[in-house]
Amino acid sequence: MKIAVACDHGGLNLKKAVIAYLEKCGHSVVDFGTDSTASCDYPDFAVLAAEAVASGDCERGVLVCSSGIGVSIVANKVPGIRCAHCHDVYCAKYTRYHNDANMIAFGEKVVGVGLMEEMVNAFLTCEYEGGERHDRRIAKIKAIEEKYNK
Repeated sequence: MKIAVACDHGGLNLKKAVIAYLEKCGHSVVDFGTDSTASCDYPDFAVLAAEAVASGDCERGVLVCSSGIGVSIVANKVPGIRCAHCHDVYCAKYTRYHNDANMIAFGEKVVGVGLMEEMVNAFLTCEYEGGERHDRRIAKIKAIEEKYNK
């Protein structure tokens, strides 16, 4: 699977661990930065990864900042993105299973490497359950997105 990855300075160490884990699992990684601990603005990097997922260039995406909140907000501004801010394996699994999320975000100050690996594995291996109730809800999300992204 081709995975977009991005972070700000507060997520650099965990992003490096994400990339190592993804490559160990046989995935192709596109790194949208940052590559420095110098203070930077997370929207500059998160939007690039989100655009790559929305365009179909990458199948899924992983975002990291200090908390995971800022990057997830940015990603969800890009039409077609459903990015979940997760802090545990249950959320990482069910955001795919019920919401068909295509990106996940978490914080370096919140999540350690071991938990990150478990969450990324759940996010990448769990498939969308589908079915009338979930399809209906995702269609409503898409309608809201279309209403406000004219």
